Amino acid sequence: MNNILKDKVIESTLYIRSKVKFSPDIAVILGSGLGELASMLEDSTKIAYTDIPHFPKSTVVGHSGELIAGEFNGKKLICLNGRFHYYEGYTMETVTYPVRVFKELGVNKIIITNAAGGINKTFKPGDLMIITDHINFMCSNPLIGPNDEYFGPRFPDMGDTYTPSLVDLAMVVAKECGILLRQGVYVAVSGPTYETPVEINMFRLLGGDAVGMSTVPESIVARHMGMDIFAISCIANVAADLSPVKLTHNDVIKTVGEAQEKLLEFISLFIERI
Repeated sequence: MNNILKDKVIESTLYIRSKVKFSPDIAVILGSGLGELASMLEDSTKIAYTDIPHFPKSTVVGHSGELIAGEFNGKKLICLNGRFHYYEGYTMETVTYPVRVFKELGVNKIIITNAAGGINKTFKPGDLMIITDHINFMCSNPLIGPNDEYFGPRFPDMGDTYTPSLVDLAMVVAKECGILLRQGVYVAVSGPTYETPVEINMFRLLGGDAVGMSTVPESIVARHMGMDIFAISCIANVAADLSPVKLTHNDVIKTVGEAQEKLLEFISLFIERI
């Protein structure tokens, strides 16, 4: 971290503030195929990533490329409709850049969604899993390099990264909705290849329940800045050692699309209760 990053974040923030006339309460990062939530915002303002100074652009199918701000169930939201991935060739600083901007905008709570592969043998495609902890297998960390105390401490504590009170609230909301919510550990890998059967078995032995190519870098940076974090995975497929079917990204998008109604019902009430 350095003053150059700080200056860029401030410049991006000033531009967004010139377009969005309110201070958002909650930031939401929308994962693969989960962009429907953004279309449900009222009195929304859309800003293309290409218009925001220093913002990268998403290159992955299922990820749009716009920042959307608006009201949703009585809360003021700002949504990242299309995230950035390490496997796209971006640096970790770039992958997590929007989270820095969210914090500069005054956001203290962030909801992170993703599509993930199921490692836990009891999981089925379409299940929803609250992330209670993670294993960083990306062989990198977004905090590597000089630290800027403006953003956070040199050595942030990663205990309770995923805010326990939000996890507890989620379970209450899910019960009210009649939705089964799993809980588990998310394993983050760099991608873009899907995992081999042996890798999946290793992750399972280490305590992993789901695997994906995002979320952990954003969570580390949000934790670095003292934000409250809630993360949820849509289990898009069973792991490589549990299915003879070859996995494709289109399959992931299809499964997540089928689970959208359930996820949106849960997220809607959850945001209202935060």
